[in-house]
Amino acid sequence: MPTPTTLPEWLALLESRHAETVINMGLDRVRAVKERLQLQFTCPVIMVAGTNGKGSTCAMLESILLRAGYRVGLYIKPHFLDFNERARVNGDLASDAMLVEAFDAVEAVRGDTPLTYFEFTTLAIMHLMSKSALDVAILEVGLGGRLDAVNVIDADVAIVTSVDIDHVDYLGGTREQIGFEKAGIFRPGKAAICSDPVPPQALIDHAGAIGADLWLMGRDFNYAGDKQQWNYGGRGQRRNALAYPSLRGANQLLNASAALAALEVLKNELPVGAQEVRHGLVTVELPGRFQVLPGRPTVILDVAHNPHAASALNQNLGNMGYHPYTFAVFGSMHDKDIDGAIKAIGGSIDHWCLATLPSPRAASASELAAKVQGTVPDPHEKTVQVFDTPAQAFANAMSRAGENDRIVVFGSFLTVAGVMAARKSSLH
Repeated sequence: MPTPTTLPEWLALLESRHAETVINMGLDRVRAVKERLQLQFTCPVIMVAGTNGKGSTCAMLESILLRAGYRVGLYIKPHFLDFNERARVNGDLASDAMLVEAFDAVEAVRGDTPLTYFEFTTLAIMHLMSKSALDVAILEVGLGGRLDAVNVIDADVAIVTSVDIDHVDYLGGTREQIGFEKAGIFRPGKAAICSDPVPPQALIDHAGAIGADLWLMGRDFNYAGDKQQWNYGGRGQRRNALAYPSLRGANQLLNASAALAALEVLKNELPVGAQEVRHGLVTVELPGRFQVLPGRPTVILDVAHNPHAASALNQNLGNMGYHPYTFAVFGSMHDKDIDGAIKAIGGSIDHWCLATLPSPRAASASELAAKVQGTVPDPHEKTVQVFDTPAQAFANAMSRAGENDRIVVFGSFLTVAGVMAARKSSLH
């Protein structure tokens, strides 16, 4: 088969291969191809794992470091509309040509080693970044940490943002098991930052066993603030009178504190001034994380897909002020704790517009409806409707909502992406 020449052709080929590949969890294959690629970074690498908050922490680090004049690479996932969103070099999305060249490089050395879609694309994007003359690389971990393809790279600073129950089929069903998996990105003698206020003991023990330099929230770094501003305090650095991050939400100071702790660790290699920190936090953007769109009715996009994230979303909705009615556009993968997510936010929702997502892993809208009716108190006072797509569910919510109401689109990335795509097409 000839090698694809365009990005869509490449992605279609990788998806077809992925469907045919039966692969055991492990990094041996990824590591073998990495060695053949001679993939290595000559700049500091910051790696970020966690159940929730990974993307926000990565985006804050990128924004601050760009403001400080550094050439920054960011690998973040998944994407909403275009695959290129996963790879940013100096604040710009990687071009199709850059990605095709990187895919060609991986294919040239892969031989007969089978790689999943995620493994192949991760190696390609890290290869692209390693050739981009960066001052710093920020790598978001996908699933877990220990066995994630990103973990074939040794990070100079590893961050675990939060540890909660998710991906139980792969990571285990307790915070201790999941914490151990996420601590797999820690390295001996290197900084290991955990911004979860109640870290699992397994994470602490693993850091100690390998000799990582563990930074714990509340012990090694912390924050305090009032309504106007907040302060960061680390082991040897204070940053006072900081503006709140432009990313909304109750947990963003935990994420911002982890980012500032990482910058404190790297202060000799990547010095950053107070003004760059302030400017970076004020201007940071990240789609789909409590993203409030302009216009009426109020529309909120949030990729909350587990109980921990749904609880944070519920808290953020409670802080918004009065809206007569709240509509939910919700879709989820089958393997998530759907009951837990619905329970965490159900008290804030008046009308449910449930969507079947375009994935074989998705729960059907009818299954979601049964769960809402079985989980939400007084479900008969609330309307529950089912739709074939997120776009149809959103169109229904928009047709019923008054201008002072709000619509919260949440759940899987595919739920938010479906609504984003529908809105984009309606604007053209």
